[in-house]
Amino acid sequence: MRFLSMIRINENTGQRPSQQLMDDMGKLMAQMMADGTLLDTAGLRPTAEGTRTRLSHGKLTTTDGPFTETKEVIGGYALLQADSMQQALELTRRFLQVHGDDWEIECELRQLDESCVPPRP
Repeated sequence: MRFLSMIRINENTGQRPSQQLMDDMGKLMAQMMADGTLLDTAGLRPTAEGTRTRLSHGKLTTTDGPFTETKEVIGGYALLQADSMQQALELTRRFLQVHGDDWEIECELRQLDESCVPPRP
């Protein structure tokens, strides 16, 4: 089963990852890629560089970032391969633990609905 772990951050804190965190995260990602539990991962650019598009009653609107009304935003994601929600939760906890005591972040973990994905050729 595949799971999406979405990392929520408060981008207004100005906190940036240290070189040590980047090195530790790189090691963890390499290990998880090698064992097949990490399928893909990336950080997201700040909301100031993004847009939101909304469909409401048939009308499309687009708003440029930053989105000041939003305190916490998705700062990145990890696409995980796991046998259960419990295993995916353990993998997500590993990502969070690498950050140490100085960070205030959370992850939302959700299983992908594979029935919505067309078969691969």
